[in-house]
Order: sequence, then structure tokens, then C-alpha cells
Amino acid sequence: MTTAVPPAPKYAVGSLVHARGREWVVLPDSSEELLVLRPLGGADVDIAGVLPGLETVVPATFAPPTPSDLGDQHTAGLLRTALRIGFRAGAGPFRSLASIAVDPRPYQLVPLMMALRQDTVRLLIADDVGIGKTVESGLIAAELLAQGDARGLVVLCSPALAEQWRSELHGKFGIDARLVLPATIGRLERETPYGQSVFRQDGVYVVSTDFIKSPRHREDFLRNCPDLVIVDEAHTCVADGTALTSARTSQQRYGLLRALANDPARHLLLVTATPHSGKEEPFRRLLGLLDPRLATVSFDTRAGRELLAQFFVQRRRADIREDFQDGAHFPSTRDSAEVAYTLHRDYRALLGEVLAYARETVRSADGALQQRQRWWSTLALLRTLSSSPAAAVRSLNTRAGVQEADTADEADRTGQSTVSDPADSDSARSADEVPGSLLPAAAPADGEIIGDEALGDGEKARLVAMAEAAGKLAGPTRDVKLKKLVATVADLLDAGYRPIVFCRYIATSDYVAGHLAKVLNKKGTEHPVAVASITGELSPDMRLNRIAEMTGADENGDPAPERRVLVATDCLSEGVNLQESFDAVVHYDLAWNPTRHEQREGRVDRFGQRTDTVKALTLYGADNPVDDVVLKVLLRKHEQIRRATGISVPVPQQAESAMQAVFEELILRGETPAFEQEGLFERDQVPVAEQLEIAWESSAEREKASRSRYAQNTIKKEEVAAEVTRIRAALGTGEEVMEFTRRALGALRGVPADRKQGGFTAHTDALPQGLRDAVTAALGPRHPRPVVFHDAPSAPRGEVALTRTDPVVAATARFVLDTALDEKFPDWQRPARRCGVVRTSAVRRPTTMLLVRHRFQLHLPTRDGGVRTQLAEDARVVAFQGRPEAPQWLPEEEALALLDARATGNSDPGFATDHIAGILAALDTGLMDELRTRSQAAAKELEASHHRVRTAAKARLAGLRAVPQGDPDVLGVFLYRPAATIQLGADA
Repeated sequence: MTTAVPPAPKYAVGSLVHARGREWVVLPDSSEELLVLRPLGGADVDIAGVLPGLETVVPATFAPPTPSDLGDQHTAGLLRTALRIGFRAGAGPFRSLASIAVDPRPYQLVPLMMALRQDTVRLLIADDVGIGKTVESGLIAAELLAQGDARGLVVLCSPALAEQWRSELHGKFGIDARLVLPATIGRLERETPYGQSVFRQDGVYVVSTDFIKSPRHREDFLRNCPDLVIVDEAHTCVADGTALTSARTSQQRYGLLRALANDPARHLLLVTATPHSGKEEPFRRLLGLLDPRLATVSFDTRAGRELLAQFFVQRRRADIREDFQDGAHFPSTRDSAEVAYTLHRDYRALLGEVLAYARETVRSADGALQQRQRWWSTLALLRTLSSSPAAAVRSLNTRAGVQEADTADEADRTGQSTVSDPADSDSARSADEVPGSLLPAAAPADGEIIGDEALGDGEKARLVAMAEAAGKLAGPTRDVKLKKLVATVADLLDAGYRPIVFCRYIATSDYVAGHLAKVLNKKGTEHPVAVASITGELSPDMRLNRIAEMTGADENGDPAPERRVLVATDCLSEGVNLQESFDAVVHYDLAWNPTRHEQREGRVDRFGQRTDTVKALTLYGADNPVDDVVLKVLLRKHEQIRRATGISVPVPQQAESAMQAVFEELILRGETPAFEQEGLFERDQVPVAEQLEIAWESSAEREKASRSRYAQNTIKKEEVAAEVTRIRAALGTGEEVMEFTRRALGALRGVPADRKQGGFTAHTDALPQGLRDAVTAALGPRHPRPVVFHDAPSAPRGEVALTRTDPVVAATARFVLDTALDEKFPDWQRPARRCGVVRTSAVRRPTTMLLVRHRFQLHLPTRDGGVRTQLAEDARVVAFQGRPEAPQWLPEEEALALLDARATGNSDPGFATDHIAGILAALDTGLMDELRTRSQAAAKELEASHHRVRTAAKARLAGLRAVPQGDPDVLGVFLYRPAATIQLGADA
């Protein structure tokens, strides 16, 4: 069997050519007919294709420095750092690290190492909320694309999270994706040539899972789907088939994933923080997508655990805490507390009336169907009244959804999805509408409750009276819950926190936000507070826009107010990252599923949070029986287990039935309101509560044991930490990046000024036009002025993180390098120069330092047994003492130390120019031979680094090779002369 080999390109990968009036580097994928070129020193956005048959292309060499182009003592360091920051074809074994805008922690590289082991990547990434599953899956995607092991990418997610995924891919990994949603498909189809698919196998897309699973689009998607798929919130695709909610939707999603997984060459990354909801069947179905053996193998055996370890990684927050000891932003503590309040007597009276009404209506039901309808409608009324007067009024004026049910089971399914927070439901992002409680009449547009033949005048009058009573409770005078919230939020603001208040219903969120804005900004307030409400009434894009308006600069470029409160429903409890702008959570309404509280708190307690201790406060009515049930049966037990085991254990399957039993005791017991009955829970709920507690603790023990046996111990972070350190050092450390950016902007009239919080600020209006335009493109035309530069791996919107891949830092480095290489720019716009002669006490003999760029052809084994050639670049500093005709070469650490040498005297320009000219002349007579030798040594180091990482990952090694491409480029020549002991003249 033979394989067709494409014609070898005339120019090797990494060689230099001259075309279109400038120098270029030849990139992989070039052929004799088409050269893929990147400008020398340019960025990936400047890559172009050139046809040698139509355009003149000739070999080129890198021009040496001009001896008279002299800089000062800082020139060499600026030039070297600018060069290294600009590398996008890094030499290290992780090919994508040079082109991504995130600084991964060591633990985040473990899934990547697991992926490198597999020919076809199949992984379930199940780390806890907030520790970076998006980064981990994005790293794998970026690396597979960078190495050429994947041609395209698709992310399947909820439509509410699609824009965030697109933003994360673009901002952190430089991957531009197209959104495929119901709102975008029409435009995409119009832009696609007739007869062709919207999807291309080499394209990048973020797609709504529920949209693409529909019969109209499913088959076209499966035929043209890219070879790398990420599935977000993967647990929603395999919900238990016996669950009352979302069973059909989950089956359709699972069918789509099953069809994708049937392609043995397709890479599949499943991402979820809750892979195991306490039920074995859905978990096994999820694993079966990765490898059919995982659906049935026993994990009690060593062979089963070893098989699972190839595909599954799950870490708790405590497992990775040590990776954040170096100042990276990750909260060290979550300060959780309960905040109690006592109902106003009028509120308590209405709650008693609602309980009495509930007992009467449920007891008097005629048949099972009517009983379940009335059960769910009264439970909806109880829950909405516990939430807010506004929600209760809305519920009393809204038809109950269960009214349309034809059977008792159908009523339960509807009620569970609209009233409860079932563990298997993924609809919380949009299910924040108030559930109706009106049976069986409909509410007209004017809100007046009008009954029909089934609703007597007495009952109608009773409902009208309850609605009127609920309306009169609005405001902090009778709504003590709201009053307590105002005080709690004020305390948080005074302590410097920026809270998010989570509510269950749209009506409650708007009600709370309106009152908070009024009370916190009353006349005479010294520090105004920004308040906004975000609910499921807004589209995902509108939600993000409202957050941006609240937290970003205004139209005049003024920064957002520091005192801010976001009120939201659970449409923001999953997927939306709010840690940059908020650092506290208040649970205004208790969720009937503890996982929802964990998800809410995970919006702020996550990687990138700059506040060391985040707050999580839970409001509850001390004399509200509904809150008492939820707290005692669910929330406190969940927290107790989490603190004891360090694990957030999902509610057991028995929880729904247990909760119903407890509420039945509450509603159907006697005529006396439950909050007036001493010992109600101790006396009557012990059996059902104990059953749930036993099941939950048993589940916790199983989960703890499973975490131990599922733990990813086959890869040690220490095995890759050394390689990561080397890569970071080669690309520029954080200290170097900060020093470079500050010094460069200072030279370019940015007037940097230190900040007490760390980092600095700089003005952009006086920067050179080209750099000023680049800053505006990165931060937006209304970015705050002066610009804040954070000494941290992340920064709020409109500000800059001092990392090499931040767009503003990268633009600054590119500008410094471009102007150093082009002498036509004005002197003040050229902070770096290619030559220099420095008098310094750091040397005792004349010492020459050369800044050298090496290019390599990197031959990497592919997953199909072949070899792929890629370009790698590296910058090195070398130095020698004495005359260039007889150099005495120094160790690398002594050469690097010259970058910190301080000038102690001036050199005559004529004298300096002559000496630099002599050194450059020696490049052709002997120095270049040494540089070539060092290029060979660097190639061997590079090959060994790749070999170590591939060995640790048990990846392919056959064909791995690194080869220098051409002579190294000499970017800079700097002569250091000993300080004069007796100052006789300029160069004595």
C-alpha cells in the first residue's frame, strides 16, 4: 500500500523569503503552488497566501543591525521581551500556550495530558463548579487544533450560554466561532451558497443543543460536524429515563450524542460539574459515550478503575487549592451564614389563611386528578407567597398549568416542572415565571378573578381577598423579608462587597430590585448604588448586555460604580461568570434543590475572583413553615454533608417523594397553622426525614468512595510542572511582562502611575497612533481612562491583565518590535534599539551580548502514525568576553544577568558605532559558527522537552525530531564596557 505524497515545497518551513516588498517566514501547509507566509515579526492575523507562479518570491536573509542605531541600557531588555511576547509559534511541547490568553494552572493541564495519550480524545471532565472546566476543555481544543490533530470544533450548549462560550473561545484561546441558534440560522443559511451546509468540517461553531437535535437540522449537522465536539452540561443529555421531567428532551439529546460518538475518529469532550446525580444509570450512559465498556464494567475491580481513569477526571476545590499559593486569584474561603427574620403579623395571618385554604381544597377534591391539580396549585401559592407579595399576587391571577392535565401523572409532571426544582431538570435558566394557582377559572387581562360554574362566589371572594391582602404586604413595612434584605445588602456594601441577590421568580426579582434601588438611593445618599434586575424575560444576549452596562464604563468612559447590586433569577445561576464584578451571593428565596445554591454561589466563588473571602448568605423566615421544611430537610443537611466530606452530594432520588410527604404533613395536618404547632417536625416528620437522611448519607459515602477510586492519579501535576515553567520562562515571566509594559508605555508617553492595589494605570491618548488604535480595538472605544493594568492573570472588562497574551500587552510588544526593526519611525516611538554600548560596573572586561532568534522545523508524530512538520521559534541571549576574533563564551545565566546591568557612564557615539561594526563583521568570520552550534544544542533541548512530555502522557514518539532551520537571526548586538576608574573623558 502506498500513500500519495504532495510535492515538496521549494522553501522549507521556517525559511525566510522576500515578497510584496517585505520579509516573510514560510509556514506549514505551504506547497510549491501556494506559500503560506507570516510577516517576519508579525502576528497570525497578518498571515497571507502567496502564489509563486504569479508573484515574485526570492530567498531572504535577516538584515543585521545598523551600527549607528544605538539605544540606552534598557534597550536590550525591551527588545528581548518584545520578541518573546510576540512569539506565536512557541518551541515548547504545549504548542498552543504561545497563542492563548490564559495562564493555566498546573492542575488544568492534567486533562490535556490525558488527551495527549489518546489517539481519539474521549474525556469526561467533571471538576467542581468554578475551578476551570471551560479552560481545561478549551486548552485541549486549542492544542488539538494547533497540532493539527483536529480540523474544526463545535461546542454544544444551552442557548443561554452560547454567547459566553463564543466570548471565552475568542478572548482566551484566539478561536473565532460562529453562533448557530434559532435567532442566527436564517442569516447563516442566507450567507451559505445554495445546496451547501451551514456547517463545514474545518469550521468552528457554538451550537444550541436543543436547536440542532431537531429533525430538520440533525442529519445535516451529523453529516458535516467537525471532528472535535465539546458538550457543555453533559449531564442534561442523559437524565434518568424514569424521571418525570425532561425525559423526552434528554432522550433526543442523548440520541444526538450517541450518533456523534458512533464516529470512531471524532474527539468528544463531555463537561459537567454534576456527572453523577445519585443515579447510576444516567452516569453509565454518559460514560458509555466515551467507551462502550464503561457502560457495564465494574468499578470495584482494579481493571475497571484503570479503564475509567483513561477517560474520567474529577477534582474537588480542596484538591487544587495548592495550585493557587502564588497569588493567582482564587478565593481562599467562602463565608456562609443564615440570616433569619420573623414574619410581620399580617404576613403570618395571610400565610395561615393560605394554609387553611390549601387543606380545604385538597381534602375536598373529587378524584385523584383533581386532588393532584389542587395539590400543585396550592403548593405554588404557598411557595410564591413565601417568595414575595408580588409573586403571590401574580400567582393568584394566573391560571394553574396543571389545569390542562388529563391524568394525575400528567398533573405531577407539570407541577414538578413548574413548582419544584427537580434535580434532573435543566430548565431553571428560563423557568422563573410565577406558577399559577388559579383553579379552574382563568384570569382576564384586567387581573380580576372571575369564576365559572366550578368556582363558587364564596371561593371567588376568598381568592380575591387573598390577592388584595398579598398586595397590601408589599414594601419593607409589612414585608420583613425585604426589610431584612435591605439591611443585609447595606452591610455588604459598607464592607466593600458587591452582592448578587438570587430570587426564584421574575416578579420577585423585579419587586426586590425596585425597592432596593429606591431605599439605597434615597435623597441625600452620599454613595449611590447601581441596581439592576436580570430575569428569564430577557434573552441571553440582553442579559449579558445588561451586566455589561452595569459593570462597564459609561458612554463617557467613566468607570462603573463600585457600589452595585445585581438582582437575578436562576437564569444566571449556571454558566455566566460574574466573579470579575461581584463577590457575594444572597439567597433571597430558598431553592428546593441544594445544587441550585451551589450553582448560584459558584458564579462568584471561582477562578479569577479577586476577593479572598466571598460571602454567601441565606435568608429564611424563622416562623415560615415552608422555609423550615426546605432548610431542615434539604439545605442544612446538604451543607452538613459538604462540610464533613468536602463533596457537594446531589439530592438522592428519594428527595422528591420525601419533600412531598413533608409538605403533605404541613398542608393536610390540622386546622392550626404549622408555625404555631410546637414540635411539628420532631414529632411528625421524623420517619420521612430520617429515611431521606439515611439515603443521603449513604449516597455521600458512596460518592466519597467513588471520588477516591475515580481520582485521576495516573498523571501527576509534578510531571508537567517543570515543562510548564520552562515554557513560561521562554515566553516571558509575569515580572518581565509587567516591567516591559510599564517601561515601554512610559517611553511612549503613556505616563504610567503605580496603584496601591498593585499594577499601574496609563494614559492612552498620547500614545503613537498605531498603538492607540490597537488599544481601542482591544478595549473598546469607551474604555475607562486612564487604563488600569492589573498584575494578575485576569482583569475586568475594559482593563488589562499583565500577561503576555493580553491584547493590549501583545499590541505593545508588537509595536516595540516593529519600530525597533524599522528606523523610519521617529526616535521617540522607538523605545527599543538593536544596538548599544553601555558603561557598567557589572563587567570587568569588555563583554558582548547577542540577542538571537532560532527557528526550528518540529517534526511531530501524528495519531494516524504519520509525521507533521511545524514551525517553532525561540529567543536566546548569548554573551562572550574579549575580542570577537577570540571570544570567551559565558554561561547562559551570566549572559542573562547583563540584561539587569545599570549604566554608570556614557559612550561616545562614534566610538560605539565603530565597536558595533567590528562585532558585526565578526559574524561572518567566526561568531556565526558558534551560533549555529548553539542552534543545534537548542534543537536537542527542544526535542528532549517534547520527548519528556510525550513520555509522561504515553503519547507517540516515533518520528519526533527538532531541526534548526537556517542560520539564527541576530536581532541585537550590545557591548558592555567596564566603568572607568578615573573619568578622563567620554570613553576613558
